Amino acid sequence: MNIGKLAEASGVSAKMIRHYESIALIPNGARSSAGYRLYGERDVHLLRFIRRARELGFSLEQIRVLLSLWQDKARASAEVKQLAQTHLDELDVKIQALNEMRATLAELAEACCGDHRPDCPILNRLAE
Repeated sequence: MNIGKLAEASGVSAKMIRHYESIALIPNGARSSAGYRLYGERDVHLLRFIRRARELGFSLEQIRVLLSLWQDKARASAEVKQLAQTHLDELDVKIQALNEMRATLAELAEACCGDHRPDCPILNRLAE
């Protein structure tokens, strides 16, 4: 299949497929005699795997490791679990930071009258 069909089948845009090839996350597609990239079902599965990992927030480097583990049939599942747990811990830190930002912003928005006067606690706090 060509890159457009691969994009459609995998749910990954042609632009991202080219990017993944350029950073060697996936192998380059074979070329037809006319120079068009050609892909198969294996490529669809590979890109779906990457798409799902991206949806879970894994970084490209983490995905590179996950792909390596996925393709290594002799791997220990403990390695995969450790990577997932590390990512989960990182997400917990980000969630905590976002909750703190939200609470601060909610407090500032509540303190602002939002009327015609120029005094604004939100801007004053940002300027501190």
